[in-house]
Amino acid sequence: MSNQPSRRIAIKNIVAGTAALGTAGMLSSLNTTAETIKNSKKLKLKGNINHSVCRWCYGDIPLEDLSVAVKKIGFGAIDLVGPKDWPILKSHDIYSSMCNGAEISLTKGWNHTEYHPTLIKSYTEHIDLVAKAGYKNLICFSGNREGMDEETGWKNCVDGLKQIMKQAEQRGVIIQMELLNSKVNHHDQMCDNTKWGFELVRRVGSENFKLLYDIYHMQIDEGDVIRTITDGHQYIGHYHTGGVPGRHEIDETQELYYPAIMRGILATGYKGYVAQEFIPAKADKLKSLEEGILICDI
Repeated sequence: MSNQPSRRIAIKNIVAGTAALGTAGMLSSLNTTAETIKNSKKLKLKGNINHSVCRWCYGDIPLEDLSVAVKKIGFGAIDLVGPKDWPILKSHDIYSSMCNGAEISLTKGWNHTEYHPTLIKSYTEHIDLVAKAGYKNLICFSGNREGMDEETGWKNCVDGLKQIMKQAEQRGVIIQMELLNSKVNHHDQMCDNTKWGFELVRRVGSENFKLLYDIYHMQIDEGDVIRTITDGHQYIGHYHTGGVPGRHEIDETQELYYPAIMRGILATGYKGYVAQEFIPAKADKLKSLEEGILICDI
């Protein structure tokens, strides 16, 4: 939606320590958050799905407060948190289920060789940081096409990624490239469909390179979510949610039926994390998160 902050802007605001809200709105949001945390009751989750939530979707809530809320809801992981904030997670016994911070940006990625020196240096450093912290997953991006054909994109990504994969294998870290839609949110992104992404995984040829299958993004660009997951689960290492259209709550206001999708994921034998990555449209954001967790807790 045109009036909704993009993911890259939201992440940038988190890093910068700012929020895209006025002072009055911020205070109102934080007051609601504090009240929600205080009154929340721990859910009795079934334990079939390992739940997580993406940090950037709650950028106006301090990470300390979000960590407390996550524990009170009844799960223990947050996605897309970088090294500088890991001490906060550890102080609350929260797991960093998808680490970030090594990437240049969503648009400048492994498909362009001019970025390889910077990316190799950064990922080499972050792989060690992730492993030392006891975490497992580190996100990456293909980057935009900029007129590049698919074969060149595959070749360039493979050439670059193979220079970090031995280290990732030795340190037990999985590099995960996210599938992003190019129709609505990330125009010109190269890794915007599973056909391209699955082929890249095959060419890299390492159990430590997988795809982050974002259900929201792939519903927009190709649909057929459950069958795609069923047929290609061996190439997938992580999942994100989001309501379509609009990337809001995953309830009855949108077109996907997440309980069926979760059953499809479980049927593949998947044991990793499913992270909520919707932007709450309702005033009580943590209540929306709680409801999203319950929808997916099959």
